[in-house]
Amino acid sequence: MVTNPHAVTTAEGLEAIYGHPSELAANKSTDRLDPTTLAFIAASPFCLLGTQGRKGNHITPRGDAPGFVVALDEKRLMIPDRKGNNRLDGYHDILEDNRVSVLFLVPGMGETMRVHGTATISIDPELRARCIAQEKVPTTVLIVEVREIFMQCAKAIMRSDLWDGRKKAAGVPTMGALLLAHKKNGMDPAAYDSVAEERLRANMY
Repeated sequence: MVTNPHAVTTAEGLEAIYGHPSELAANKSTDRLDPTTLAFIAASPFCLLGTQGRKGNHITPRGDAPGFVVALDEKRLMIPDRKGNNRLDGYHDILEDNRVSVLFLVPGMGETMRVHGTATISIDPELRARCIAQEKVPTTVLIVEVREIFMQCAKAIMRSDLWDGRKKAAGVPTMGALLLAHKKNGMDPAAYDSVAEERLRANMY
């Protein structure tokens, strides 16, 4: 086994390189869903769900109209699970290790919100009924018990120009091209891409 002489492997090593966080950065977290925090979450149409299990780590996108993530009380959030491909990578992870992280984004905002806690998959009909969209009830809802919440500054979004609408995704591989590269099964990427939007919209909920 070859040892990487440049690998940082200890907390002391990190501190020697980066120093210590400011007092504000070190003490900016809360463990409650206060009204101001909920206002940010209510404005978010998109979040990323981070999980970990025996098969490794997964990050799963979740999105819908702003307000699709619902607060049940000051310690619990509810995320509906809409129609998907049924791989359920994140859900299988949660059954094995219920620790989760959720990153909320708001279009046009540089700051993001990080929520860490534990999660439970629920089929409670009353809770699912609170998350109806397009007249469809979600199959399940994910109840996140909040342990820690804090804001992430805007530097990453600013550096990436993520919300700059003038930039186009020219030259970025399409879903069809990526599937062909990953599966190598001779599929026709142009044919796949030509009906992708129509197919997705027909199965959105």
